Amino acid sequence: MSESSLSTDNILPLIHMIRSQRVILASDLAKLYGVPTLRLNEAVKRNKIRFPTDFMFQLTRKEALAHSISQIAILNAQGANIKHLPYAFTEHGAIMAANVLNSPQAVAMGVFIVRAFVQQREVLAANDAILKRLAEIDKTLLQHNAALRDVYQKLLPLLQPPPDPPKPKIGFCEPKARYGLQNKRIPSIP
Repeated sequence: MSESSLSTDNILPLIHMIRSQRVILASDLAKLYGVPTLRLNEAVKRNKIRFPTDFMFQLTRKEALAHSISQIAILNAQGANIKHLPYAFTEHGAIMAANVLNSPQAVAMGVFIVRAFVQQREVLAANDAILKRLAEIDKTLLQHNAALRDVYQKLLPLLQPPPDPPKPKIGFCEPKARYGLQNKRIPSIP
């Protein structure tokens, strides 16, 4: 990749989350540095002391299958076709690889890679802050929701329509029963 066509937006998709760390795979790193993956791996093996486990680690077969995007068509389900398990480089490991390769393109690309890791870290930090604020709002809403539910339960009887008055029975009924008269004489009509 040439520097003119490269930006952090082009590098961000190459950064994966593996073992709770943001890493870039050796094959992608080699393309960015303009060297074959084999040469990158050789340089890393020659300088093994510069790459502790927090800078670089080798993927397991399961991880390699999950993150082998371009080679997935030729791999079988068990990963038996994987000849060499790929390496994953953290931000510091990517810079160390640029220093070990010591080519002008590797050094220049190292700057872009660091910027991409920093940009991703800033985005994740912003997302964490947003998620924390949303959790606070959710907690507040739950408290208000409980209070509103209590008020609603108290107001519910007032919101109910009044019961319908009893309807009089249709048909003949005794005047006493109809008018609630008991032992009273009903005046006759002249």
